[in-house]
Amino acid sequence: MGHGVFIHRSDSIYDDSPAERYQFPPQYFGRVQACVGDWIVYYEPRKVADTKGYFAVAKVQQVIPDPSAKGMFLALIEPGSYLDFANPVPFSDADGVIERGLLNDDGRISGRAQAAVRPLSPIDFSRIVTLGLDQAESTLPRVDPVTPAGGFFEDQAPFVFEESRERAQFLTSRIVRDRVFRKIVLRAYDERCAITGLKLINGGGRAEVAAAHIRPVEADGPDVVSNGIALSGTAHWMFDRGLISLSDDLEILISRQANDPDGIKGIVNRSGRAIGPQRLSDRPHPHFLRWHREHCFKQ
Repeated sequence: MGHGVFIHRSDSIYDDSPAERYQFPPQYFGRVQACVGDWIVYYEPRKVADTKGYFAVAKVQQVIPDPSAKGMFLALIEPGSYLDFANPVPFSDADGVIERGLLNDDGRISGRAQAAVRPLSPIDFSRIVTLGLDQAESTLPRVDPVTPAGGFFEDQAPFVFEESRERAQFLTSRIVRDRVFRKIVLRAYDERCAITGLKLINGGGRAEVAAAHIRPVEADGPDVVSNGIALSGTAHWMFDRGLISLSDDLEILISRQANDPDGIKGIVNRSGRAIGPQRLSDRPHPHFLRWHREHCFKQ
């Protein structure tokens, strides 16, 4: 087992779904196979406009031949392991490149930086994840949460991975993942309810919206921003109970079983469509919206 960097871009020609699978050609088989059972980091190349840099972490479950593409392979991601970074990490900062393993003996960036899949040292992995999940500037929740035991959220104290077991516990902690998910979703939606269009901030500076999973975690919904939507309290309640849903193009659908459809129409934004994130890759993915319509929406 070992860590790795998987390069992915939203306009990729490969059949990737980062929270579920990563498609790759045979020349990378050995490198990907070496990551099975361990955590990898996703990276978006610098040449991509508005690049996210290192943007997520996930655990590789297994590697299989791609049944739909001869000669290609799929790295299957362990369900529930994918997590977008709260803070996308740039390729380099004032101290130089973040991934120090890319430097050659002369201190210059080597050709390894061009590889679509490359090994990642434990030190570089911890550095990237620490920067990506640092909670010092996390979005304030509507209700102050109880600080969990273990000191993960001490003010201004970045977490440090001293052992692999501690690192795994951190990355799989539901408390940690919920905090990160809230931050990335509210940032994508500018802290505005996608259904009502309201952006309400209370006296304590907290956004009065929640980060809802479109496909719930209990139903193997991943912690990826495209499986999230920012919703105010009433909209969240209706969405979870299937009284409202969304079409693939974000049209707001109202259930025929709702006892007050006119009242619901009165609180949705005038366009009749959900307000989505500016970045296309952050918008609700049709795959998750379809799941919600088929399993939650009361048509």
